[in-house]
Amino acid sequence: MHCPFCKNPDTRVLDSRVAEEGGAIRRRRVCGACEKRFTTIEQMQLTVLKRSGATEPFHRDKAISGVRKACKGRPVSDDDLARLGQQVEDALRESGEAEIAAHEVGLAILEPLKSLDEVAYLRFASVYKAFDSVDDFAAEIAVLMARAADGELAEHTARQQP
Repeated sequence: MHCPFCKNPDTRVLDSRVAEEGGAIRRRRVCGACEKRFTTIEQMQLTVLKRSGATEPFHRDKAISGVRKACKGRPVSDDDLARLGQQVEDALRESGEAEIAAHEVGLAILEPLKSLDEVAYLRFASVYKAFDSVDDFAAEIAVLMARAADGELAEHTARQQP
């Protein structure tokens, strides 16, 4: 690791600690030449394996841009999208894999988007799952309606219990 102050390649680690709930390592370093101290954070680099076989680094902003299109005209704020992006990245990191198939990125987006905005979810799912007909939309809407009915039933049952 080069010193950010004098560019000397000889730096020494003074202390290492787990950071970000195990997703990164924070290292306190000192330069052997100028004796200045600095901190580095090491984080696992997620890569996305595309269908073509090519790989590229995972970028949260790229994942959010596709979702942003599905959310156009919906009551979804930039903060909502930022939280969704963080949820997606966290889910991908929790898998423990450094290389994630592009398909898995899409799957990681679907569930938090469903909770955020069902219309945006349908828009995104229609492209991601390649809906071919109105029947595909109807089947997905039926799943959403069943989920909503289950939630209402659970809420009603909770109110009935003493």
